[in-house]
Amino acid sequence: MSKEVMEFVIYMIHACARKWGQSPAMVYHRMSQHNCIGNYLVPHYDVLHTQGTDFVVDDIEEFIGVKGGAV
Repeated sequence: MSKEVMEFVIYMIHACARKWGQSPAMVYHRMSQHNCIGNYLVPHYDVLHTQGTDFVVDDIEEFIGVKGGAV
């Protein structure tokens, strides 16, 4: 994983934590449970990093929801 992708993932973890009122550690755990980082954020970095933060956070919520999770 490149430095840019890693920075994006960290940024999105913190953005989700702010919106969901959770700690970054809890958000990371939830994303990991549903393979959000490896199956969504990293493979689609080229498109996602050009989108607005709120849009990507909403997409992450939807991704986790489709996988049977909740935020």
